[in-house]
Amino acid sequence: MSGEAAKERKEYVTVLISKNPLLSMGLELLLAHTRFAVSELGSDEPSSRRLRLHIQPDLFIVDASPSSEDLLTTIKLLKVQHPEARIAVVADNFDISFVRLGIDAGVDGFCLSTSHRDVLIKSLELVMMGESTLPMRLVRSMLSEMTLEAKPDQDSATAVLLSPDPGMHKLSIREAEILRHIMGGEPNKVIARKLDVAEATIKVHIKAILRKIGAANRTQAAMWATEHLTTKGGKP
Repeated sequence: MSGEAAKERKEYVTVLISKNPLLSMGLELLLAHTRFAVSELGSDEPSSRRLRLHIQPDLFIVDASPSSEDLLTTIKLLKVQHPEARIAVVADNFDISFVRLGIDAGVDGFCLSTSHRDVLIKSLELVMMGESTLPMRLVRSMLSEMTLEAKPDQDSATAVLLSPDPGMHKLSIREAEILRHIMGGEPNKVIARKLDVAEATIKVHIKAILRKIGAANRTQAAMWATEHLTTKGGKP
């Protein structure tokens, strides 16, 4: 058998991490008779330091439904503990904010649990070849958002600078949008619903906002926004 042929037949030691036993069982069945040999199952508990593996994994498949700060912490820890392993996350849907945070945390591939079996397997094979994968509909959403950020004046809720402040220039369009909701006194759950993202994603954004503008809490952030943000037309 040639070296190339052996490489083609290589099995990937795969670990599934999920709080949902049904999803784990389903993925294990889907991956049966493929190159992805499921060796162990784990749970994405916040203290994933407790995850003690008896093998050296090639791939982690992590259930990302729902996305949360704990999930991102788990991914970062897995990357530290197993730097050579690849990480793919699976969910019914992904919001753009989570994808950005996930990439920073070390995610290599994003796969939809609603995908056809062949699509999922091909996506995982690409991940193991060193590629990054994203569902096409998510790519379209990201391209649309990039277009909006390139032309912020077309957004009726675009932030306008009232008085110079270095923190303002560090805020993304999404962060400015969330800050405006904070000005209105809306809780995280309401903001998440209006922006169609996970509540955990809003919490992560708010932490970033507080750090960038030098505020200690939401009240200070709202006061800062009152001085520096407005919507087009001058209405706060």
